[in-house]
Amino acid sequence: QLRTSVEPSIASILDMRSPLNRGGPPVGLILAGGPGKRIGGGKPNVALHGEPLLHYPLRAMRGVLTDVAIITKPQMELPRLEGAMVWVEPDEPRHPLLGISEALALAGGRPVLVCPVDMPSISTQLLGALATAETDGRPAVVASCRGEPRVLVGRYLPSAAALLSQAAHEQMSIEEVLAELEPKLLEVEDEVELFGVLAAADLLLAAGMLDQ
Repeated sequence: QLRTSVEPSIASILDMRSPLNRGGPPVGLILAGGPGKRIGGGKPNVALHGEPLLHYPLRAMRGVLTDVAIITKPQMELPRLEGAMVWVEPDEPRHPLLGISEALALAGGRPVLVCPVDMPSISTQLLGALATAETDGRPAVVASCRGEPRVLVGRYLPSAAALLSQAAHEQMSIEEVLAELEPKLLEVEDEVELFGVLAAADLLLAAGMLDQ
């Protein structure tokens, strides 16, 4: 059983699956299913400036979109949440893009705007730009820094679902997925926004960035 103070909103999921909502605004998605081994596990609850790490990208996402979900593994503990749905992805297969694939299946024909749980400096401005950017007919628009795509920060259309599901189940590399997906890239000038807290030492760096 998912251990969290907020249960998934079945009514919200059914509403998003309604044909009336197909092609509507994106559903915001915080990716929180990773094991977080380098930081001791339980990354959503890791404290940064006395606040759970999850709260930072969640706050930024809420500044852009009304419907926001956190997707996580069945046994992941989450901090107290207000006004966000909790979606659960299966334990297997383990792949960085599984959460996005599962979320597209739950979003009822709407795109998903995704961001990892470990990016405390991401801004509403960047998320807003990704939410509204033209895709030029491509199935996704993702952030990039110095020409390097960041596939876990971007907007994915329903047309990307089949490829992402295949990638997860066939354990395709990120490079293989990018070659097939050919997403539109949105260059990010301030690389601090894409800084990820991957290990305990990164918490000090992240705290310094937030203090600036």
